[in-house]
Amino acid sequence: MRRILFDSTLYIESLRRGDGSLLLARSFGGSLLWLSSVVVEELFAGAGDKSAEGAVEKLHFSFQKAGRLVTPLDSDWTEAGKVLAKLGRKYGYEMIRRARLTNDALIAISARRHGVIVATTNTKDFERIREFHSFMLYGVSFP
Repeated sequence: MRRILFDSTLYIESLRRGDGSLLLARSFGGSLLWLSSVVVEELFAGAGDKSAEGAVEKLHFSFQKAGRLVTPLDSDWTEAGKVLAKLGRKYGYEMIRRARLTNDALIAISARRHGVIVATTNTKDFERIREFHSFMLYGVSFP
């Protein structure tokens, strides 16, 4: 069975549309869902109230309990730094722009280690990361 991981953009867009069902999903299109601890961090950081924090807590706990949590290792952080340096040299990103890509690079690199496909609405940044580190990517758009 294929493995897929939703970037935070999918969860955030779902919530903006008033649909929290994505937070309850554990499979997608016949694929088994995984969760990145980096996405958990991003969702907690953007949680606007205690109710949102509780939903993220439940999401995190259920994937942790199922053993389907992707967490970056030291080697992932090192590889992310190398990828970000190459991106900076190629595209002339300012340091703050590279810092914003750090989470995306960590998600991509740690997902590859687990053989997990990254699903996102933010394909532009992930495609750039993929120039220097191969991983499976699935672009999603909302109607």
